This record gives sequence, structure tokens and C-alpha cells, in this order.
Amino acid sequence: MRDFLITGEDQRFRGEVAGLLAEVLGPSASKIEDHQDWEAVKKAVRAVARKGYLSLLFPGLYPGKLTHPGLTHAAIFSEESSFINYAFESTIASSLSCAYALHRFGSDRLRETFLPPLVSGEAIGSICITEEQVGSDVSGMQTRIIPDDDLEALKITGFKRYISNASVADTYLVYGIDDPELPPHRGMGAVLVPGGADGVEFPRLYTFMGRKGCVVGEVEFSGCRVPAWHRIGSVGKGFSILVSMFNFERILLAASALGLARKAFDMARDHAQERVSFGQKLGCKQLIWNQISEMSWRLDASELLTYRAAKMYDSGIHGKSLMKEAAMAKLVATETANLCADRTVQILGGDGITKEYGPAEQLYRDARALTIVGGTSEMVRYLIAAVDMPHLKPNL
Repeated sequence: MRDFLITGEDQRFRGEVAGLLAEVLGPSASKIEDHQDWEAVKKAVRAVARKGYLSLLFPGLYPGKLTHPGLTHAAIFSEESSFINYAFESTIASSLSCAYALHRFGSDRLRETFLPPLVSGEAIGSICITEEQVGSDVSGMQTRIIPDDDLEALKITGFKRYISNASVADTYLVYGIDDPELPPHRGMGAVLVPGGADGVEFPRLYTFMGRKGCVVGEVEFSGCRVPAWHRIGSVGKGFSILVSMFNFERILLAASALGLARKAFDMARDHAQERVSFGQKLGCKQLIWNQISEMSWRLDASELLTYRAAKMYDSGIHGKSLMKEAAMAKLVATETANLCADRTVQILGGDGITKEYGPAEQLYRDARALTIVGGTSEMVRYLIAAVDMPHLKPNL
């Protein structure tokens, strides 16, 4: 199945996106994977930005011909990007998340100052949430946002880890506690910090098993000061800003997982139809036939759930009304990506675990992060059940 839920205009957009990515990302994908070539990533970012693909979610900023650009088109872009290189897509998604919060909740002054460079690809954004005791549960957040009224400034102190685009981003959206006496859902704030601000340091960059080329590391704020107008939203509204982004983030993650799963499936299917084993095509073996079948139906399920959620979002359904559908899309698509990557390596055999015979081993490594980032599979299962059993409180 391809594009059952999207319009003819959407399908033409997919063709346009796939064509451009093949041109500007395809030739550099191996550089990004093998050498973690950040310059190659930035060059591709600027190329897709020139077509307006980083402004699909922002009315009035998109320069293309789509009648109603929205999350459906951002999801198509994520899917096609991940089909070629998930590290590039992950870099873009983090930057887009920063721009999304800025556009939706930032003041006019903030938007006018920081949004144009992000959507033009001249700047890269980053989101700073995770800490040593903060993952899915943000109640232990220790980062502080302290007002200095005399200087009309905000002082940020704290330590963040597992931050995509750490050290290479130009703009950081930082979540921290405004008032530690209040519960986090009432005492959290959000502030925009330029990458070159005093008091911003990057103690360590991580070596991930996958997503080679997407820079991930730690960000430390040691008395970093920014002007008070860099606050996004009002005091204590950080948690509501954070929650509002979850559906958007999970739908894009589902789309990126779908792109990776498609790539893996294509490799497995082609190999099964070409490789001869014991006098027959490998795909004629019942066990292989069954695996190709399962990968195929899981891909269809992932696509249906992903674009259903995206279309719902674009129709104006947000917040809790979309929580279950976004969680289901993220769960099924990311689990499917892991299954397809694993089965592809197995079907290819020795060719699947060596770089010399294609990207199967890369897909296997890249897929593993997808069931963790943006809400673990365990967490999104809780969200799904919470909608179906609203009168029960899950034991997290």
C-alpha cells in the first residue's frame, strides 16, 4: 500500500521531496554515516530549506505551491529523509521541534529574531529536556530558570544530556524550573538560549551505536544569562508547551521509522527474489516467505496509523484528543522499524552484517533508538491504555 490516506497533491509532493533528497542527500549519505560529516549534513539542510521544507508547519512562511501545508507534509519529508539517512532526519526533526515551539508560543520579537534563520537552514535548533533523573518523567527536573529583575535577564543553571545537535546548534530551547516550590506542571518554564551565550558548555559528545552523523551530547548551563524576553510563553507554562509538542514529535518519529522500515523491507524483498539457495530463490522458502509477508503487513499498518494521526492533526485535532492516535502511530511504526531491520539482516545473512554489501547493518543500528526516543514503547503503551481506561491510574 502506498499513500492510501493522502491526496493527489500530497503524492506529487512526495515525488518532489524524494527527488530532491536523492539529489542533495543521497550522494553524501555515506559520508554522514562513515565519517560523521557535519558539513555534509549542514549542506543538505540548507538545500532542503531552500525549497521551503523546513517551514511546512508555519502558515505564511512556506514558499511552495501546497494548498494547505502541514504535518502530513512534514511527515512525508521525514519519511523520505529517513529512507535515505536517519541521522539527517533526526538532525532536522530536533531543529524543527525547536522552531515549532518558537513559532507557536514565542513572542513576536522572538519569532522575528530566531525563526527566519531556523526555517532558512542557516541556523540549527535543539531541544534540551533530558537530565540524569529526567526522561519520560520530568518531575525530577533540576535545571533552574532564575529571573534577575535588576538586569532584566534570566539566569539558567543546569545539566542536560542526550541532546541532539549539542555543540553544533545555534539555538537551544531549554526547559527548566521557574518555581521549585510548585509541582513541575505548574512551575516549569522554557527559554531560548543562543548557542554562543556565555555559560553554555558541552562537556561530552556521545558515541551512539546508530544515527552516525547526528551529533548528540551533553549541555551544561553554568549561570548562563539571556535577556528576559527570551522566555517562551509565560512563567510556569513550560510544561504545557512541552506536552503540546508530544503529539507532533511522535507523529514525525513514526514517519521517520516508516522510512527506515521501508528501506529495510526493500532490501530484504529484493534479496529474497535474487538469491538462489538449494536450487531455489530464497524467497520460495516458507520461512522467508512468511517473514516478507509479516514485514509487508506491518509496514501497511504503520503507514495507515502514521498518516491517520497526521491528517487528524492537520484537521485541528490536538492535545488529549490526539494522544492515543499519535502514541499508536509511534509505537507500531518504531516497533516495525526494529522488526524489519532485524529480519533484513537475518535474510541477508553475512551480507547483512557487513558494510560492504549495503546498509542493512546500519539500518539495524539506527532502528534501535526509535523505540526509546520521544517516549519509549513502554510509555506510549501507557498512554494508549490511559485513553481506553480513563478511570484507572496506571502504575508507572
